[in-house]
Amino acid sequence: MAGISVARRIALAVAVFLVVVLVAGVITTVIFVRRPLPGHGGTQQLDGLTGEVEVIRDELGIPQIYADSAEDLFMAQGYVHAQDRFFEMDYRRHVTAGRLSELVGANDAALEADIATRTLGWRQVAEQEWDLLDPATRSYLSAYADGVNAYLDGRQPSQLGLEYTVLGMSVEVDTIEPWDPIDSLAWLKAMAWDLRSNYGDELARSAIYGQVGDLDMVGALYPGYDSSRNLPILPTAAEVVTQQEAAAAEEAQAQGMDLTGGGEGEADAGAGFTQDPYANASIAAGDVAAAGDVAAAAQTALDAIPALLGAGDGLGSNSWVISGEHTESGQPLLANDPHLGLGAPGIWYQVGLHCNERSEDCPFDVAGYSFSGLPGIVIGQNPDLAWGLTNLTSDASDFFLERVYADGTYLRAGDRLPLLERTEVIEVNGGEDVTIAVRSTPHGPIVSDAIDSTRAAGDLPLPDGSPPTGLSGYAIALSWTALTPGRTADALFAMNVAADADDVAEAAAIYDSPSQSFVFATTDGVIGYQAAGAVPIRADVAGAVVPSDGRWPRLGWDPAYDWQGLVPPEEMPSVTDPAEGFIVTANQAVTSPGNAPDLATDVDRGYRAQRIRDLITAQIDAGEPFTTSDMTRIQLDEANPYAQMLVPVLQQMRVQDEFVAEAVDLFDDWDYVNDPDSPAAAYFAAVWTNLLRLTFWDQVPEAQRPSGDSGSLDVVRNLLEDEASPWWDDRATLTVVEQRDEILGLALVDARAQLTVSQGKDPDDWRWGRSHQIAPTHALLGGGGGVPGIVSDYFNPDPREVGGGSSSVNATSWDASAWVGGYADLSVTAGPSMRMVIDLADRDASTWQNFLGNSGHPTSDNYDDQFERWVSGEPYPWAVTRAAVEDTQDRTLTLTPPG
Repeated sequence: MAGISVARRIALAVAVFLVVVLVAGVITTVIFVRRPLPGHGGTQQLDGLTGEVEVIRDELGIPQIYADSAEDLFMAQGYVHAQDRFFEMDYRRHVTAGRLSELVGANDAALEADIATRTLGWRQVAEQEWDLLDPATRSYLSAYADGVNAYLDGRQPSQLGLEYTVLGMSVEVDTIEPWDPIDSLAWLKAMAWDLRSNYGDELARSAIYGQVGDLDMVGALYPGYDSSRNLPILPTAAEVVTQQEAAAAEEAQAQGMDLTGGGEGEADAGAGFTQDPYANASIAAGDVAAAGDVAAAAQTALDAIPALLGAGDGLGSNSWVISGEHTESGQPLLANDPHLGLGAPGIWYQVGLHCNERSEDCPFDVAGYSFSGLPGIVIGQNPDLAWGLTNLTSDASDFFLERVYADGTYLRAGDRLPLLERTEVIEVNGGEDVTIAVRSTPHGPIVSDAIDSTRAAGDLPLPDGSPPTGLSGYAIALSWTALTPGRTADALFAMNVAADADDVAEAAAIYDSPSQSFVFATTDGVIGYQAAGAVPIRADVAGAVVPSDGRWPRLGWDPAYDWQGLVPPEEMPSVTDPAEGFIVTANQAVTSPGNAPDLATDVDRGYRAQRIRDLITAQIDAGEPFTTSDMTRIQLDEANPYAQMLVPVLQQMRVQDEFVAEAVDLFDDWDYVNDPDSPAAAYFAAVWTNLLRLTFWDQVPEAQRPSGDSGSLDVVRNLLEDEASPWWDDRATLTVVEQRDEILGLALVDARAQLTVSQGKDPDDWRWGRSHQIAPTHALLGGGGGVPGIVSDYFNPDPREVGGGSSSVNATSWDASAWVGGYADLSVTAGPSMRMVIDLADRDASTWQNFLGNSGHPTSDNYDDQFERWVSGEPYPWAVTRAAVEDTQDRTLTLTPPG
């Protein structure tokens, strides 16, 4: 939630101007509000084109682009992206370059975002990547930039986006700088940042340990991955059998046996060490305190960066593929729905890129989902292959605790070495420039003192007696694979033309960040999985008590904790045509713990993935072949794994208060499905949030309060088996030591009281959808910061009630740690940013759906025209071949060379 709140804080009070515009009448509205709408028909000459390009759009405004050369194709893609999404592109490039203050003016949140981004140096890394890229990739990026600039040429800012009209009332927005190919590469860094995996868990362990001082208690919050309950992406045959047996045993328990826990959890498997992680001869007492303090400071500083894809534990994805032996068509089916932030406009831009004749020089015939500002297709299909992506959740970053000194040195292997330092100047639109100094060690930039509010966190005396001065003491440096220049852009274009498993492996070998799970299928009937991304190797440190697997901040002054290179691409997990006939990825572990290579510890706990597997195997066992409709049905599944675990325990509670018992009775006939009309789902969500509040808030720092993700599910499952765990005790009640049943009972009582106030006295009238709504908001004008409601309403589509929830397959996540005015905020924080199902037997039989729509202009018919069907789960037909595209043609723009 932190990155999203940053964007809201940057919203402009000057938006009052737009109120005047909106109420001034039809003429003013047409002039100011509809002025940015582009023309999608007719003929337009573009300097730089070598031949004619057709842009055929359907009623949803989705363009299919046809050209004779690859450069013309990507120039046209840049042109249509700029037509429909330029303000979004411009906002993104200002964020990724640490130049947001140049766009919005003097604003504390914008300045902190710029400082944090400049500290990481995204733009510098992108510039260094340029020379590493294949010449063809550079030509595509350049052509794309030319297309963007062709659309910008001769247009005033007010013709490019309504947002510029609003901005222009408080800051200068007279000209728009040309698009540069590096702007596209820098966007890849933002994408990697939002999907960076476990850095929050790494900092949280230290911060929580610093508060509770009990290793076992911290370990209980991070249990090991239990593959006997939820299978990894690539299970062995023996693991499949074990899981089935465990599931049968748990079902037997649910039918009347002991219901306090279920399954064989791993309550202490997450610790992986037996003594204080900061207690040996080389670590002083001050280091222990510093570890928690500067970890929290680093979290605060990095949270200043706006989240462009979304923020929080809800980010993830589902993707699975089923071989032709189990489908009605006899060819594979592939599904994908990435779970990202759900703002306005939506994240994805649907487009098709087609060479009129495929050749070595023009090999593209691909359609799918793109990011505005980046050429090519990120997820989609071509005539030979379809692919989907889910976040691999590999541990690609580490924090290093450093000892730094006032003379500009840091400690390294017993020596004092000079810190690397560079100066950054941040321009503020309408204000004075701000100059910052960025300090780095070989581990990366120092992030804990990047902003003023966190600088004092490391001001503790060092073991040698050096006094803290503001520039000396402890600090945290960030090592992150995405800060090393790479070739992800090359990999993107390689996937666009991939035809088989070997091509996918070759693309994955040059793919750096963010690490991803590629699921693919070919028209030859092959299905496969390939892990991709740069993953550091962490060598075992002899005698180490600070774990060397990336779960805790490492000791920067001891070279033994340094990375030992990257996992070789050929060792990254992969499979083709597994015996089961299907592959499921949903951010769970790739293989069971202990298998090489070691990719991550902090992964999704696999409840979404296992539910998908269970639905697939049930249909296979029933002998019913899969269709695209079956794949969509699975995407919309709203079974609640939290309720399946906890409700049987709650039903055993002795509830004396009839008022509360009336609510608990809702569970009697509940099928554990989070339907938006379900009263039981509404009550359970309230119970769950109160349970987490009562159990953890008194002992966990505010920034680390559990969000209620799949990790929280496993934590609570294990704690249910330990009625006297110190986590159940409420430290605020000094004379009483609470145990499990007291906390469960209080959660039932508090949830009943809260829903009575918010939804009424009769539990039968409660509805999950009333509590659980999706409200897409614009990054700058979505609300807050003095933006009038009439303005935010103009940019924000109306909220909708939805079902699903965290760890459901229909993963409309919510943050259990977010409370407002004494009530849990159960609104959607992330969810399926798009849904697609690809039929390898007939490309035009595929279906797709965007979250809102393809346009970024709020006055466009295509701004949110897909929203209603996203809510209801009704996909659209996906026209891919030329004949099908022409059948759906609504308007055509012809781009031609001059003359």
